[in-house]
Amino acid sequence: MPPAAPIGEREHEILTALVETFIATGEPVGSRTLARSSREGLSPATIRNVMSDLADAGFLDQPHTSAGRIPSAAAYRYYVEQITGNARLSSEDENLIQEALSGVADVQEFMERTSHVLSLISHNVGVAIATGGPRNALEHVYFSRLGDQKVLAVVVTRSGIVRDRVLRMDMAQVDLDAAARFINENFRGWTMEAMRAELGRRLERERSEYDRLMASVERLFKQGALATDDGAQMVFVEGAANLVAGEQDRQRLQELLKTLEEKQKVVELLSAYLGAKQEAVRVVIGLDEAPPLLRNFVLIGAPARVGGEVMGSLAVIGPKRIDYQHAITAVSYIARLFDRVLNEAE
Repeated sequence: MPPAAPIGEREHEILTALVETFIATGEPVGSRTLARSSREGLSPATIRNVMSDLADAGFLDQPHTSAGRIPSAAAYRYYVEQITGNARLSSEDENLIQEALSGVADVQEFMERTSHVLSLISHNVGVAIATGGPRNALEHVYFSRLGDQKVLAVVVTRSGIVRDRVLRMDMAQVDLDAAARFINENFRGWTMEAMRAELGRRLERERSEYDRLMASVERLFKQGALATDDGAQMVFVEGAANLVAGEQDRQRLQELLKTLEEKQKVVELLSAYLGAKQEAVRVVIGLDEAPPLLRNFVLIGAPARVGGEVMGSLAVIGPKRIDYQHAITAVSYIARLFDRVLNEAE
């Protein structure tokens, strides 16, 4: 959609006031309502003329049953452009976020709490996704003998993701400890993909000089002790009830809830709008890539990084009359906090 034509200062004031009034009340806004709060002391007649011009420019719609006006998608986009970069997180929201994320030690816990606090602040749906991509760096591995023919392998990445699996094999604990020590001393800080490739090369190269240690490492390696589901994603969605609170159609309500509960659809939705190269918060009004029931909604999201590496994404999903200032500032603040908290946790 082409950008709307620039508007003057008077039009800006009235359009901003109308958008904020509609967000607060959910009711079509009339000229008399705007006249009462006009900084210039404009009359209802003057405001009606300006509103008519704004409607002609595509910024306002008029419900058939009301004399008042409501913002169009273009009006919301204009409003978001004006507040982006100027909106500031309130001290109340900052305290709420700090308290909610206090003591977080890993990605999973951070994202789980993030979906909750975004839902609280926005009064809509909070979404957080942690991606365990192939560039997760190794923090350490641990192997434990569980009994005959069973070994527990635990892999911890620097981003805080912990994966464990039980291997069907038998090995003395002393050999397991030696293998873990060898991997931790030689590969700590390596990405999982690079570590597995290098370890495979070393095992092949040193095959003729095997000692007990390398034999143990090879057995664990071949049993999948260092395998990770590189496509694994942890998805946290909270506050769906906020989104459907005003929905009267029971069938539509059930379908909307079902859509939000299908985690893969949520992942695809955020992936469609939040790219790895994106630096700032993105606001999408009208989700063309979303399932049909969500196409009239708004997404306010940002990627979450640790040391420049994208480790997930977080977002708020809500109706077009969402409180943009609260949602934008909360998403932006938490996205910046993600890097700091997770780096400190290391």
